[in-house]
Amino acid sequence: MSTSRLRFAPAPTGSLHIGSARTALFNWLYARHTGGELVLRIEDTNAELTRPELIDNIYRSLEWLQIDFDGAPVRQSERTDLYNDAVEQWLADDFAYVDEGAVRFRVPDRGTTAWEDLVRGTVVFENQHIEDFVVRRSDGTATFFTANAVDDLDLGITHVVRGEDMVNVTPKVIMLRRALGATDVPEFAHLPLIVNEQRKKLSKRRDDVALENYRDRGIVAPAMINYLALLGWGPPDDIEIRPVGEIVELFELGDVNPSSAMFDAKKLDAINGEYLRAMNPQEFCQALEPWIGQQTWSDSIDPTQLQRVAPLIQERTRVLSEGPPQLDFFFLNMPEIDQSAWDKVMLSDEAGLILEAASAVLGEINWEVDALHDALRSIGDTYQMKLGKAQAPVRIAVTGRSVGPPLFESMHALGREAVLARIGAAQEMLADE
Repeated sequence: MSTSRLRFAPAPTGSLHIGSARTALFNWLYARHTGGELVLRIEDTNAELTRPELIDNIYRSLEWLQIDFDGAPVRQSERTDLYNDAVEQWLADDFAYVDEGAVRFRVPDRGTTAWEDLVRGTVVFENQHIEDFVVRRSDGTATFFTANAVDDLDLGITHVVRGEDMVNVTPKVIMLRRALGATDVPEFAHLPLIVNEQRKKLSKRRDDVALENYRDRGIVAPAMINYLALLGWGPPDDIEIRPVGEIVELFELGDVNPSSAMFDAKKLDAINGEYLRAMNPQEFCQALEPWIGQQTWSDSIDPTQLQRVAPLIQERTRVLSEGPPQLDFFFLNMPEIDQSAWDKVMLSDEAGLILEAASAVLGEINWEVDALHDALRSIGDTYQMKLGKAQAPVRIAVTGRSVGPPLFESMHALGREAVLARIGAAQEMLADE
């Protein structure tokens, strides 16, 4: 069996799209599964739309996704002579003709152009329904069809894996390839469309489609890789969350489902949460640090304290951007009070009594998690309350909100002095109301 050779060919006209990222991943998975090669080809022939910063964005996004390539990137803007030579050959062989300054390919008016698609099965186009298409514009630049056909042939591409929206391009590329003298065609695999929850094709005008936005929200690369792999493909054993090495071993283009794949941001977040929980505490803390560093209170952080308290939120964090709002009270002199939570909990008749009792008992007990738990449970028993209700006023006083990391572990990490100061401040606020 000959070595497979694939290519990912983005056009640098915007941020890397979720759909393009999935295409890059599927190309990479198959290349690595078969022991083949993957080429990065930048389709930058359109000078009006191509900007250097967008090419840099592609490089950064692919690097973040841990997709590596074989050899240096190929830039179509540096291969214009090849395209011109191809057009001149078509003209000389009467496969093309000049039309109002542009050059058009002469499509046969009879017969069919067909191929066996690894995803979609047999695909057939009637030639009579395909117009004579432009292969060189009036300004002398090659069209997408020309560059695509020439590059795939010149680079020895054996498999073309791309989105379903490119199906209509394929018969034209096959015609051009044959007109260049090729007797074979690559294996084609047209991946299913990615749609939103309304089953509409993902659109940058309507949906959040830029890969970098998910990275900036705190999706970690292994989770994104895992989720993108599930958009059209599924492992034969139905185990969805698994290391990328296992996905490489299992991945087959023939297992890709031709039906549309729905992009479910909630499922992505859930998978990301699984990856965060699988980290050891040090890994989670390191992953969280860039988001902590963006906070106004980050200058007051003791790194040792961060390592102590970050694991307290690990079980409940789905994306890394959720981390700082759960941890801010550890690093502020006083917590920022959630007014709605305060009004719901602290205006009850029992809240002041519980804070008074807590202030007294917490000043005397051993400062250990179990002792803190027992103290609050005892106070609850005194007022015939379950622990959850009894600890609510203390949670508001200490953390500023009604939900958050485990309370007793948080109190232990803050220390007796800080906890008592916060309870005292809450008592003064109650007295002023």
